[in-house]
Amino acid sequence: MSIQLLEINRNNWEQVISLNVHDEQNSFIASNLYSLAQSKYEPECKPLAIYKDCLLVGFVMYVVPSVQVDDYWIFRLMIDKNYQQKGYGKIALQQLIDLIKQDKDYNKIYLSFKPENHIAKTMYERMGFISTGKIEDGEIVYVLNY
Repeated sequence: MSIQLLEINRNNWEQVISLNVHDEQNSFIASNLYSLAQSKYEPECKPLAIYKDCLLVGFVMYVVPSVQVDDYWIFRLMIDKNYQQKGYGKIALQQLIDLIKQDKDYNKIYLSFKPENHIAKTMYERMGFISTGKIEDGEIVYVLNY
């Protein structure tokens, strides 16, 4: 399966903001529109489009270490409701982890999620993330040590 993480630019940003999760998942993640706006004002935020072949299927945004943030964080990961349950999120997450690991100065990746998001919890744990025991802004914080 060919999954790619590609730059969001003038040619695809409107498609990215039109991606949606199922209604019952809306409370789990900020909108892609909000995330793209955030990335323009917080330059440590790096948004990427998730493509399966030439088809846009999702969105991810990670944060690089900076004056504002000490470690790498995965702030957003979403797969459009029409493409969920096909393994795209897991593959995209692994590719993002591999991308972050190229920076040899760091050995941790953090992420957080709503406690009621059981699907995300299961996927993150299968990918090696473990709970830090912390809760920030109502979300459980997990870390991947490598």
